[in-house]
Amino acid sequence: MDAKTAVDRVGRGKERQVNMRFLAMANHYVFEPEFCNPAAGWEKGQVEKNVQDARPRLWNPMPNFPDLASLNAWLERRCMEFWRETPHGTLAGSIADAWGSEQAALMQLPPAFDGFVEQSKRVSPTCLISFERNRYSVPASFANRPVSLRIYPDRLVVAAEGQILCEHERLIQRSHHLPGRTIYDWRHYLAVIQRKPGALRNGAPFVDLPPAFRQLQSQLLRRPGGDREMVDILALVLHHDEQVVLTAVELALSEGVATKTHVLNLLHRLIDGKSTDAPSIDPPGALALKREPQANVERYDELRPRDAGGRHAS
Repeated sequence: MDAKTAVDRVGRGKERQVNMRFLAMANHYVFEPEFCNPAAGWEKGQVEKNVQDARPRLWNPMPNFPDLASLNAWLERRCMEFWRETPHGTLAGSIADAWGSEQAALMQLPPAFDGFVEQSKRVSPTCLISFERNRYSVPASFANRPVSLRIYPDRLVVAAEGQILCEHERLIQRSHHLPGRTIYDWRHYLAVIQRKPGALRNGAPFVDLPPAFRQLQSQLLRRPGGDREMVDILALVLHHDEQVVLTAVELALSEGVATKTHVLNLLHRLIDGKSTDAPSIDPPGALALKREPQANVERYDELRPRDAGGRHAS
């Protein structure tokens, strides 16, 4: 049976309708695929037997790994050890020795092929696309529009109009009994809250804001107009580095001045490379007051004329 990632339709004999992405990979690495005949298992039995024999040697005992990258790194080292340990069978020495002598006659390897499976998707009105029972957010400007989903083993990339729109870590759930999840990126909904600032209060995409933004939001939303101020501060990440904006917000919180104006002032100082600390002032002793002024509201009465028929000072 031919892999569906390589063949779209099986014809008579060795006739195949090859998947376009597989054909692009074959052209990239300059090789011509050769397929077995249908129902002719003996044509590939020897290769499968070698794989079956090598598998116990590689995976016994079965180790544990924290992530896929660690597994791949270990497997690469183990395969190289396996090549050095296994005799070639036809040529003198091990598989690694035969590979070393053959390597000089091979073409230089091109850059790695950008291997992904591509699917067409349509973005929902809530700026989401579905894949494997999960939903992923897309920038709001592409709501109700078609996009291309590029599927990698570890990530999903959304593209449209010749550009990359966004990227998500691929969520893989082995159990079909678990409900699907929705993965939001709050940056994708900034255009929405600029039109509707009230959506910031209970909007699901903004639950996982960075802690500094969450703390600032809790203070701004307590006063009138705080929704609009918070929206304007979040929108700064569209024009400036997000880490710099976060630093400005953290400084404003630490100074106890959680306002949009102060955040903007600190942000511009960070961008311009100026100090964000208040200048230290050490006044000379001659400026010290010997007698503190007292509030005396009766002084305002002296502005009024003393005669009864006079006019009040304005």
